[in-house]
Amino acid sequence: MSKVTTRNPWAWIPTLYFAQGIPFIFINMVTMVLFTQLGMSETDAALYTGWLYLPWVIKPFWGPIVDILKTKRWWTVVMQICVAVGLAGIAFTLPLPNKEEIAAGMPVSAFAVCLFFYFITAFCSATHDIASDGFYMLALNTNQQSMFVGIRSTFYRCANVFGQGGLVMIAGALEAYFGTAAAWKWTVASCAAFFALVSIWHIFILPVPVADKAVGGENEQQGIKGILKGFVGSFVTFFKKKHVVLAMLFMLLYRLPEAQVVKLCQPFLLASREAGGLGMTQMEVGFAYGTLAIIGLTVGGIIGGICASRGGLRKWIWPMALATSLNCVAYIILSTLQPDYSTVAGKAITFSAIILEQFAYGFGFTAFMLFMMYFAEGPYKTSHYAICTAFMALGMMLPGMAAGWIKEVMLGNSYINFFLWVLGCNLATWLVTALVRRHIDPAYGAKQN
Repeated sequence: MSKVTTRNPWAWIPTLYFAQGIPFIFINMVTMVLFTQLGMSETDAALYTGWLYLPWVIKPFWGPIVDILKTKRWWTVVMQICVAVGLAGIAFTLPLPNKEEIAAGMPVSAFAVCLFFYFITAFCSATHDIASDGFYMLALNTNQQSMFVGIRSTFYRCANVFGQGGLVMIAGALEAYFGTAAAWKWTVASCAAFFALVSIWHIFILPVPVADKAVGGENEQQGIKGILKGFVGSFVTFFKKKHVVLAMLFMLLYRLPEAQVVKLCQPFLLASREAGGLGMTQMEVGFAYGTLAIIGLTVGGIIGGICASRGGLRKWIWPMALATSLNCVAYIILSTLQPDYSTVAGKAITFSAIILEQFAYGFGFTAFMLFMMYFAEGPYKTSHYAICTAFMALGMMLPGMAAGWIKEVMLGNSYINFFLWVLGCNLATWLVTALVRRHIDPAYGAKQN
């Protein structure tokens, strides 16, 4: 049977980018809810899930391996299979041991096995990101790439809905019948089954582009040396760029408030009113974050893109940086008022706050993405952008790891104090914004007449 070199992009782009988003959302966001619902402290949950961000931080270092060995198609399919296996491993090693079991000593090793599967899944997911993005560019011509960039973004956002909303809602629905631990086991197992089906689908449906080749043939050694030389060159030239230290500080600190809020916003909604939370159920939180929040995020991103295209990055970077503080303000309001979600007024306040903070995030994140693209300009654009995303991931990883400890130990286990602290962290965001703005080309990002 002959290999299909081209295929209707609608047959594989939606499933490819939906599959790209699911493990990232599950590992870095949903797992925070999973761990806290199974009785883990917010300090420990934030620390563990923070470490799970590491593969996305260091993925530029093994990117050349994806080029040297096998094809992008091979890596894409194999990593999806590995993600399915990893998720199945997580499902089989849950639940977490309770305090009595931990005191006994034996079950701790079982949790270590669970974390091992988590790291395997995270590593494979990060590698899948590299391979699938590369495959996208090889399987489509430049016109098709532009045409379907919105489609891939849309289905990645759909993965956000399914992850933050759907998975949490499924676990909440199953909890009534099976209990919390079993509900999450079945939820993660269903996610593993989905990935198994997706990988089978892509084995048969992904095209085999002529250009999708590993380094090989007569010039294999030269090809490998060329890739490795380019890899080293990309790092050397990146750190030789003008204002590179300032740019790194911007990429590390711009999302400092968000990196902390994202770890505790859902646990805050789920926490009892006595503990300072809103006492919402998993079903309610899943609905709020899986539908309303995504709507706010999408609209914010669209408006941010429109504004940036009309005035350029330099004009809009300050309004967008200021907008990022609204996520803190929204949760300060919620933690202060503690609206009763069972009432119409309580729902209105809660939904409005969540939509507002997600809208602000989508709007403010536009400036961050544009800055990374701006700074990556040059001969090594693709590699430099990958390095920028690594700094972005590091800026999310380190503060996120400390978020639970800051709230529980440093701030007296108070949600109000925590959100006020995060509001203060916006000073770092505003400082680096003020510093980098001076060096941005006023014309960058603006629509040319």
